[in-house]
Amino acid sequence: MPSKTVTVGSSVGLHARPASTIAQAASEAGVPVTLATAGGQPVDAGSALLIMTLGAKKGDEVTVESDDASVMEKIAELVESDLDA
Repeated sequence: MPSKTVTVGSSVGLHARPASTIAQAASEAGVPVTLATAGGQPVDAGSALLIMTLGAKKGDEVTVESDDASVMEKIAELVESDLDA
């Protein structure tokens, strides 16, 4: 499965608003997408609650993984963006 490691860009990390935006995009994609922090278990990117359990803060690295490379890139771009701006 293709993967990409990116740096969290949101000033508050992957909390409520950014997690919700990412989860919505992942759900709408219709293919499985996971997020994981270094050494952590992958979580379903379609669930804002599971994304928040990562505890990822601004500047942390998160690995995005999906069978669909274009979906993976889209979610990776969201993780890198400051979704609280």
